[in-house]
Amino acid sequence: MTRNRLFYLMLVVLLAGVAALSGAAVGGVVVYRTVSQAQTANLGASAPVTKIVQASNTSPQQTLAINTTDVETTITEAVKKVGPAVVTVVGTIPSQMTQFGPSGTQTVSGSGVFISDKGYILTNNHVIDGVTDVTIVLSDGTQEKATVVGADMYSDIAVLKMDGTVPAVASLGNSDVLNPGETVIAIGSPLGDFKNTVTVGVVSATGRSIDTGNGYTIDGLIQTDAAINQGNSGGPLVNLAGEVIAINTLIVRSSGSGTVAEGLGFAIPINTAAAVAEQIIQNGYISRPFMGINFQPITPDIANGYNLPVQYGAYVTSVSANSPASQAGLKSGDIITSIGGTALDPTHSFINTLFTFKPGDQVTVVFMRNGTSQQVQITLGQTTHG
Repeated sequence: MTRNRLFYLMLVVLLAGVAALSGAAVGGVVVYRTVSQAQTANLGASAPVTKIVQASNTSPQQTLAINTTDVETTITEAVKKVGPAVVTVVGTIPSQMTQFGPSGTQTVSGSGVFISDKGYILTNNHVIDGVTDVTIVLSDGTQEKATVVGADMYSDIAVLKMDGTVPAVASLGNSDVLNPGETVIAIGSPLGDFKNTVTVGVVSATGRSIDTGNGYTIDGLIQTDAAINQGNSGGPLVNLAGEVIAINTLIVRSSGSGTVAEGLGFAIPINTAAAVAEQIIQNGYISRPFMGINFQPITPDIANGYNLPVQYGAYVTSVSANSPASQAGLKSGDIITSIGGTALDPTHSFINTLFTFKPGDQVTVVFMRNGTSQQVQITLGQTTHG
């Protein structure tokens, strides 16, 4: 091949490449202009829009799917919907006498959310437990006085009431239909200083149980990895529709072995919280079944240490006079092992098992006395927590 022929061949190849690049550039400009027009036309639309456009005039068979969304994201819209209904709850604990004199008043804080245009606010019991005065801080910074309508320590739910104009009322969702992996938003006031903080995560699991260390567990909790800190308690956990699906209540920072944990937050399902709140609003208290005993939970360590005949149960330390337990013949020293056919074990504590029944129900109680298993019928009474 001569030098001139090689030169002309290279020139032909080069020109062909330029033509191809020019065609690609033109096609790119067509797509860019079409996409830009589609984005401008749908700016501020309420839902994503998919538009099919041709990539170039020379290739009508080639299409490109363009997915455009609102400037305002779904999360932003959900926060705008619920945020004005979220409040910071500030309580005052009176001074207590110590060996060094009065301890001085203490201030505690948490979060809450308006659930009624009549001024009712949902929060946690532990946020207002022991407080004498309650102040709420609205999302715009306005401070208002509030009163405690009632509370329930076993569900960790409390209801407050504010007089005056309610800025917004949160919509309540259905916590029974939640699935792991769903996006959720936590809104609250961590540490009491960072008011109406928004964090985002997912539903990590449902149906969790947490031992309170007080002889009962809180069951049916929603686990989330949305960042929750002290002060978030009582604030809402929200779905992407802007509905409250749970009330944030606690975090786990470490295990018993000292292992540090992250992203372990737990919230009370809104179906449970709303049912408790409804009773509190109507009656000022929660009606619970009552047996009339004081007890010590038995675990394998306690059983082995005191040579008890069972590994799990409730050791009766005292029986209230004229109580259902007293009338049925229970005595101090008895060990209750079963209530209404449910054996007490690591997943069925005395309190949680008792609370599966209603006041007035007659239940069979199995217990150990002097190494012998016995049983009695007890008609449960009613106690109120408010």
